[in-house]
Amino acid sequence: MKKTLSIICLALFISVLSAHCEIPCGIYGDSLRVALIREHVETIEKSMSQIEAISKDKKPDYNQLVRWVTNKEEHAEKIQEIVTQYFLFQRVIPAEKGDAAYESYTAKLDLLHKMAVSAMKCKQTTDKSHSQKILYYLSEFEELYFHKHGH
Repeated sequence: MKKTLSIICLALFISVLSAHCEIPCGIYGDSLRVALIREHVETIEKSMSQIEAISKDKKPDYNQLVRWVTNKEEHAEKIQEIVTQYFLFQRVIPAEKGDAAYESYTAKLDLLHKMAVSAMKCKQTTDKSHSQKILYYLSEFEELYFHKHGH
């Protein structure tokens, strides 16, 4: 009974930790999220290279091929989650048309959307131009976002 209760408590604790953070806690890791996106892109590109290499083998190891495809898709989804759940839903502040901040707001939305779509395209193909687009859009987003936040 005690062991079961411990497992349940641990499971609840883990789920709370993974959901950063749709309550206004005031603890934000904006720079960390940007670094994570870059790391996910690197992982996606490594996966793409492995998929291409395995596919060229005379006797491909399909188990490894599936693992690399799954890995690529998981990391693309993680980028989409950071872009939407973290930046879009929690960090980019909406502005009304006509407000001084509106142009910056729409530019950020545009870049976040482009990153999410490029991540989707990474899931569909091994074309590294899509992962490189994520990095390009991320750099553009950083310029807009961190300039305002003083980082």
